[in-house]
Amino acid sequence: MTSEDAVKIIKLLEQNEIEVYVVGGWGVDALLGRQTRKHSDLDIALPHRFVPRLRELLEARGYIDVPRPDTSECNFVLGDSSNRLVDVHSYIFDENGKNIFGIAFEPRHLTGFGSINGYAVKGAPPDVTVEFHTGYDVAEDDYHDVKAICERFNISLPKCYEKFADVVK
Repeated sequence: MTSEDAVKIIKLLEQNEIEVYVVGGWGVDALLGRQTRKHSDLDIALPHRFVPRLRELLEARGYIDVPRPDTSECNFVLGDSSNRLVDVHSYIFDENGKNIFGIAFEPRHLTGFGSINGYAVKGAPPDVTVEFHTGYDVAEDDYHDVKAICERFNISLPKCYEKFADVVK
């Protein structure tokens, strides 16, 4: 997923009044304001009410479901014939901001801002981005992302990444 393709998809959704947040690898690079590595997909979060319109827009551009073991109504991947992948994470907040359906986002998780190729995007703030990269068996790719965010925003590197400090330079 190139930066140009990512921006094109985000613009398409926003122009169609879909509230979209960039998370995952592109979310990291958006916070940093520059691309630091290649990305196989574009991870996005959005209120679940926008899922039918998102599907309609992307399917009209050749995107189809890409089945995965964790596919669900609120977590699925759409891909096209050029191997562009959009990893969709949807949720529903009630009138008090409590998550009542879907991916376990909280309102504070979606208060960040960044840019891709100079295009302003919404996403997770730096502290939440680091938080999202813990609680599982972390890999060297995760270390790359988390280390960059921690250095840029003066956040302590989580203990689960200390094992990479001497291995990855």
